[in-house]
Amino acid sequence: MPWTEKDFIFKDNHYPSNRLEITEEAPSNIALVKYWGKYGLQRPMNPSISFTLSQSKTITKAILTPLGKPANKVSFKFYLDNRHQPAFEPKIARFFDLIHRYTPFVFQYDWQIYSHNTFPHSSGIASSASGFAALAKLIMNLEKQINPYQNALYYLQKTSFLARLGSGSAARSISGPVMLWGEHPQIAGTSDLYATLPDFDLHPVFQNFKDSIVLVETGQKKVSSTAGHALMDQHPFKNIRIQQAFDNVIKMNQILKTGDISHFIDIVEAEALGLHAMMMTSRPNYILMQPGTLQIIHSLRQIRKEHNIPVCFTLDAGANVHVLYPEGEKNKLQKIFFDNLEHKIIFDYL
Repeated sequence: MPWTEKDFIFKDNHYPSNRLEITEEAPSNIALVKYWGKYGLQRPMNPSISFTLSQSKTITKAILTPLGKPANKVSFKFYLDNRHQPAFEPKIARFFDLIHRYTPFVFQYDWQIYSHNTFPHSSGIASSASGFAALAKLIMNLEKQINPYQNALYYLQKTSFLARLGSGSAARSISGPVMLWGEHPQIAGTSDLYATLPDFDLHPVFQNFKDSIVLVETGQKKVSSTAGHALMDQHPFKNIRIQQAFDNVIKMNQILKTGDISHFIDIVEAEALGLHAMMMTSRPNYILMQPGTLQIIHSLRQIRKEHNIPVCFTLDAGANVHVLYPEGEKNKLQKIFFDNLEHKIIFDYL
């Protein structure tokens, strides 16, 4: 039986009174079946399934100094690469407010938070997912010190639950190599509140997959993902898209078990294009793909056809292209594709 919000409410009133230093890390992820649209408090309109980008991580350290008495709001400062970043702090403050009921002990300390990403900014890797997942892991590390008696699965699911309140896709950045987020009537244990690990072993063909990211565009997106999700509320194709995602999650689960790479490619690319189709048909509509995005997509499809290489693409809510392929194909792709690109490429984050 999946856990409920009530199960995650923290009831102990004992807290460590000494100064603490805790470090945790969390990976980013790339969705194979996308979620687009939210309801309630950071709950997905449809389930999604992702690969964990195990080499693209956020590493976060927190120095916790006990306060004389709990504050009305969390006292903290946030540093990225050892530089104070006040622009990030309102979103983190909102996150602390949202988790207060579930982790009231965070209000007992002054937090100095130091974060570092192993990947460059504006690169098509969701730093908010890994960032909030790492922060949620820090908080759950502290909870385990206070109450070490829960089982490992409880801690995993509550970590995902907390991360989700910071950034929806952060729910899937807790573990891996595959995570599923969103309740599905045909998959036991799934929940809109947190992501879950699959109940099967990943087929060997997908255990050595690579994700190389081609940087078509850097900098801040013209339309934020938060704004894009909100446009799903009144989208004319909302119900059709939601049903499509429910169907594709079932198909992808089976594919990841059986190693059916041909159908993997079909669904992954259709999901990427479908995500952008929803943006282009929303009201108001907008386009995040750039000419370079389409050029890369056409090139990859041509390479797949002419060289029989099982390579495919996926996209997040931006112009940059994630190139997915088996590790054994890397040298071939280097010669016939990557070496011929004018764009910067980030290799081996999966």
